[in-house]
Amino acid sequence: MLISPAYAQAAGAAAGPGLLESLLPLLLIFVVFYFLLIRPQQKKLKQHKEMLGTIRRGDRIITGGGILGTVTKVISDSELQVEIADGVKVRVERGMVSGVVAKTEPADKAAKADNDTGEGDDTGGDTGGDTGGDTGGDTPGGDDKGGKGGGKGLGGGLKKLLGG
Repeated sequence: MLISPAYAQAAGAAAGPGLLESLLPLLLIFVVFYFLLIRPQQKKLKQHKEMLGTIRRGDRIITGGGILGTVTKVISDSELQVEIADGVKVRVERGMVSGVVAKTEPADKAAKADNDTGEGDDTGGDTGGDTGGDTGGDTPGGDDKGGKGGGKGLGGGLKKLLGG
């Protein structure tokens, strides 16, 4: 009645999971992370870089530290001069701008708007003449206090907070 231990272990052992079965949960977790975390972050980063590239003189910006100001001069590709109070100008690195509160129109569009009847090109899909994407009137800067939208376009809550 002496059975060798090696023979007894081999008889009761079942086949283990294959390579695909053991890696499947890991691959599934990576796919979920990609679609829920990585891809949205890449889109947000791309939009932020585009926003930084379109900053020009006259834009109202907010920095990463929460300071609001108006761009008075674009010094270089990486540096801006921002007026944060009357006569107080600071230099800000372009990458530290967290958002644009109000955009200015390019000089050629502003001249065209002065020659028009007051209606904009209406590319925002709204009922007003501005291009802010809201449903209000035609106030410069897209504030539209009297329209149906109530200034709730891009940054509308910030505009109300700042009194603009």
